[in-house]
Amino acid sequence: MSQTSPDTPEIHRYIAHLFAREDTLLRQVRESLAEHGLPEIAIEPEEGAFLHLLVKLSRARRILEIGTLAGYSTLWLARAVPKDGLIITIEKSLLHAKIARQNFRAAGFEDRILLLTGEARQLLPKLTPYAPFDFVFVDADKEGYPTYYAQIMDLIPSGGVIAFHNALWGGSVALDIHGPVIDGIREFNQMVADDPRVVSHIYPAGDGTLIVVKR
Repeated sequence: MSQTSPDTPEIHRYIAHLFAREDTLLRQVRESLAEHGLPEIAIEPEEGAFLHLLVKLSRARRILEIGTLAGYSTLWLARAVPKDGLIITIEKSLLHAKIARQNFRAAGFEDRILLLTGEARQLLPKLTPYAPFDFVFVDADKEGYPTYYAQIMDLIPSGGVIAFHNALWGGSVALDIHGPVIDGIREFNQMVADDPRVVSHIYPAGDGTLIVVKR
């Protein structure tokens, strides 16, 4: 008989302890958000480790990220690409970008990370010269997900992977709860699930990651 394990903080700590051990730099980046006046909305360590694994599995060499914040997720991604790989990350806040660049320098990844500042909707069409991207991670304004999805599909090849963060929004998408963000995420998840161009699935760790593979 199969048993379903409850999703508890203890389980998250157990997984993080085994598979998502942060070194000093990663921990400092995550814990210094409030100190720098940034919102404490970085992905969790186990989510970073999962993204790292996805990049390794997809053998990605070119990565696109929308939503840099202080660069915590970017560093997890950067550690998974080969030395000649490239990560382009987009951040609309100049303050966030400044702090992220400092963290990239401290990590020694300046040579493989290109940080662009501005609105992703406007910047994505200009990235064609860098395409195709093997892997894309999106953790930005949720109302922008449908637009980003449409733009990203033109930048990835068959077999390209996209990961959207906050696909569960605290579990609200599965409940009879409504609001602009919740309804928007729910509709976006449904849209992707119905898209015949892709194979998709939600991995429920953390706040849920919607994983998309272009056919």
